[in-house]
Amino acid sequence: MSATLKVTHRATGAEVRRAPYDVIVDGEPAGSVEMNQSTAIPIDSGSHTLQVRSGRRSSDVRTFEAADGEVVAYRCTGKRLLPIFLASFVFPRLALSLRRE
Repeated sequence: MSATLKVTHRATGAEVRRAPYDVIVDGEPAGSVEMNQSTAIPIDSGSHTLQVRSGRRSSDVRTFEAADGEVVAYRCTGKRLLPIFLASFVFPRLALSLRRE
């Protein structure tokens, strides 16, 4: 039984952090996604975790459920509000945003 995880790297407007992001599923590297691109990763049905990373910068870890045949979609970006952007230099886990679509 399988599902698909779709991760899109896109921002509205200008984005400073444009490097490719590594996609981490269940704590293991599962691929990468370039700016303004998407990647589809086959996953098993059930509970999973997702995080994106770029060097030392990362998103929070998200937990999600995937049903058989389902496409679970997330959008990631490095575009943040100025106070959060500045705080991300001290706390790298604030650098990237990951949202379910």
